Amino acid sequence: MIVTKSWLNEWVDLSGITTDDLVKTLNSIGLEVDSVKTYKIPNKIIFGRVLECVKHPEADKLSVCQVDIGESTRQIVCGASNVRAGLTVVVATIGAVMPSGLVIKPVKLRGIESDGMICSASEIGLEDLQDGILELDGSIGKFKLGQEVCTNTFFNDDIIEIELTANRGDCLSIRGVARDLGAAYDRILKDKNIKENEEKRVGIGRVLTFSHENNLDVSVRYKAVDVENINLPFIIKLRLAQINEKKSTNIDSILLYATHSSGVILRAYSHEFLSVNKESMAKIELVKDNNGFVCVMAQNRASVVGVIQDEESRISVDNGVIFIEASYISPEIISRKMQEVKINSDALYYKTSRGSEPELNVGLDFCLNLIELNSSSVVYGGAIEYAKVDEDRIINVTKSEIDEIIGANIDKAKIANILKNLGFNKIKSSTDSFVVLVPKFRHDIYNKQDIAEEIVRLVGIDNIPSKAFAFTEENRLKDDYFSYKKRSIYRHKAAYSGFFESVSFVFDDKKTLKKYGFETVDESLELLNPIISTLDTLRTTLLTGLLKSASHNSKNGYSSIKLFEVGSVFNSKREESMKMAMLFSGYRESENLTNSGKPMKVDFALFAQALSDIVGSFELQQYNTAHSLSHIYQCAKVLIDGKPIGELFRLHPDVENCYDLDVTFMCELDFDKLPNELKRAKKSSKYQASFRDLSIIMPKKMSYEKVKSTIESSASSELVRFYVVDKYSDKSLGENMSLSIRFILQSFEKTLEEDDISSVMDSILESLKNKLGVGLR
Repeated sequence: MIVTKSWLNEWVDLSGITTDDLVKTLNSIGLEVDSVKTYKIPNKIIFGRVLECVKHPEADKLSVCQVDIGESTRQIVCGASNVRAGLTVVVATIGAVMPSGLVIKPVKLRGIESDGMICSASEIGLEDLQDGILELDGSIGKFKLGQEVCTNTFFNDDIIEIELTANRGDCLSIRGVARDLGAAYDRILKDKNIKENEEKRVGIGRVLTFSHENNLDVSVRYKAVDVENINLPFIIKLRLAQINEKKSTNIDSILLYATHSSGVILRAYSHEFLSVNKESMAKIELVKDNNGFVCVMAQNRASVVGVIQDEESRISVDNGVIFIEASYISPEIISRKMQEVKINSDALYYKTSRGSEPELNVGLDFCLNLIELNSSSVVYGGAIEYAKVDEDRIINVTKSEIDEIIGANIDKAKIANILKNLGFNKIKSSTDSFVVLVPKFRHDIYNKQDIAEEIVRLVGIDNIPSKAFAFTEENRLKDDYFSYKKRSIYRHKAAYSGFFESVSFVFDDKKTLKKYGFETVDESLELLNPIISTLDTLRTTLLTGLLKSASHNSKNGYSSIKLFEVGSVFNSKREESMKMAMLFSGYRESENLTNSGKPMKVDFALFAQALSDIVGSFELQQYNTAHSLSHIYQCAKVLIDGKPIGELFRLHPDVENCYDLDVTFMCELDFDKLPNELKRAKKSSKYQASFRDLSIIMPKKMSYEKVKSTIESSASSELVRFYVVDKYSDKSLGENMSLSIRFILQSFEKTLEEDDISSVMDSILESLKNKLGVGLR
């Protein structure tokens, strides 16, 4: 947002305040100043008036001018095409040093003496606001011929560029910034309402008919003007150049100037576009299109309210009857619609989507007053409007609550004055409470914390007294610390195991999530104004983000990729939880002498071992994932202490090809369920352990889970653990297969003898035979 000090001064009295003070104040109230540019017109550059202008006898493109500079008249040869008698101009006199370094001296041009230079905007250091020399008028206030230009407020100005946060759309206008400054300096915002004498005007109903559908989400207000002999004041040209804007017609320039000044979205339509012919009445109809946008319709569509104006309906000439529209639509509504259905937009959509000024008459009257002052135009009486009635947003807050949030005791009268200056209305208040009506232009105020933030902003964080730390014996290691510590431990474990951390946004592409069958956030809870279209929802998994990172690494030539991420995900109700995800793609190691330059690729067992190195011991169960990223034959549920904590799988070959990846394995775990208890010493036997292998014949369709649970139910205390070492099948076994299981037995009492071992094994075999009908091979 670009403002100038003189422009702000038209809306709030800034007398006695330097630019440095102004910048400090803007920064302190949260309107961060990005840059300041000061105009310093050199000395000896003065105001003058061209009394006479004749063609140079020896040069067609030069003119010989007699210029009144107050104390005398100087002859100046000028090459500008727009120089003529009667112009008020800027004159660089003898001895003036121009911003370019040029020193003005008496010269002869084609034999004619010239004592000075009539200046263009760029020659005195201003933006290039018009072709040729500057043409001044009364819009810059009172001045005398011969007076130095640098003494005029508008030529001795400072351009301030403010970096606004997305929620401060109310400050996307001079009036909005001035309102905040008025609150900071306790100065009243100047009233710009123009009182019209409606009795002597022809009514707008003579030239315009208006109809609309019901329950529209917009507010619009129309005025009619018969434009004639309109001139653009110098100050408007200058300020539009300062904000890097230039329009093709004077009407468009005034509309843009009024929009930037007041914050109200203004557009203009010609009578010809809105009517069948010149003699017929114009017609405007407000309707909703198929996408839910409110459109201004005549014979054809003129605009989409708050979004874009069709080129055919724009003003192309500065005369004739035109209709000026002031519009407002809630930024939440228009942003949500544009997120649902992306359509083309113009420059004014940015202001609409961030929050424009809802007080339409302020901008409309301001614009019409400029037109009347600078033309012989006739404004029609009355206005036609459609207004959406919004519910008032009321916040109840007590002074004690504000003091508690801020951490300081703020005087109640000061709080009331700040709220008043910011445009908040108090419906009623008691000794310790406020009932605050939030103004419609403050779309970012929803609760008492927001009210307290406004108070802090205006009081100034540096003016809130600091408090000494309270040292107590209370244990300060809260849940947040232990959560941080746990996360740090697992991140370091993953890094020690050779995995690199990937850090992604908490946003994701909704289309990608839906494509692979992941849960997505409910439509009613979706982001209103995403950063970009490919990050349009909160992520519900870490897997897609890891895939994108792995794909980038693969395309950069890495043949072995090991990544992990610990971060937040959200369910369909936007409830947050913490997940940990890992990815291993390509070769298990780099080329070296031990693998003869031909390393093997990662497999299920290696990835499971890598995961075990990080999270400790776990079990795997047969499992089918709910999404379609996984290979249907290589996926498993991960369990710790019998409780499921996540899933482990190989990436489906089609997905690997889609992301240009080699063989890839992934897992995603519920981080809150990962163990983080204190390490406890366990009793260990001093006697030697014994090993026994059993090969049993079992049906191929029987799950290992049944065998495992049967062994556990019949095992004695001597059985330490057991695990599968081999699986075999051939034609002779038919529908059966051979499963080899290794058992580790150990006693705390003695070294086990053969009879003891045989007794344990016989008990296991008998249980397998009785419960499952399986026996030795």
